[in-house]
Amino acid sequence: MKIPTTLKHKPVVVAENYEKVDGRMAGNTDAKGLSLGLAQWNDRGKVDISAKVWRYTGEKWSRQSEELPLHRVLDLSILICRSLEHFREAYRYEHLYDPQQPVIDRVGLQGDAMTVEVCTDNERINEDIKLFNQALSDDDELIGERLRTLSKILKDMGY
Repeated sequence: MKIPTTLKHKPVVVAENYEKVDGRMAGNTDAKGLSLGLAQWNDRGKVDISAKVWRYTGEKWSRQSEELPLHRVLDLSILICRSLEHFREAYRYEHLYDPQQPVIDRVGLQGDAMTVEVCTDNERINEDIKLFNQALSDDDELIGERLRTLSKILKDMGY
């Protein structure tokens, strides 16, 4: 499906037909494309790049399509990777984390740090973390394939 070019987000690089590779939802998803382009929130004289997931309801492009600045996409990737690393060893804890030390990592960014931690404010964290861990396990092959691909690309780029 062709991504629209007449809306506020202006696509520059696209991955159309994303519905064919959308993880477990491949073939049955409203996410029809991904794009990198000029952000819809750009003001005159200021240009930001954003990543966008284009969702289509079957009749029109959805307002639930998500657009994120590139640094947030990368920050989410960092959050995913640090979480995956935690859950590889989480079996050692009764509740899959240490309630006395819920901080998983502090990742230095821009002279400060992004704290990655288990959300102990969630009143159902002990149930939810088990469900989260199981979902990670169920999707291990899908996630692993994408991480290996990303790792190869990053190495090819010199990172």
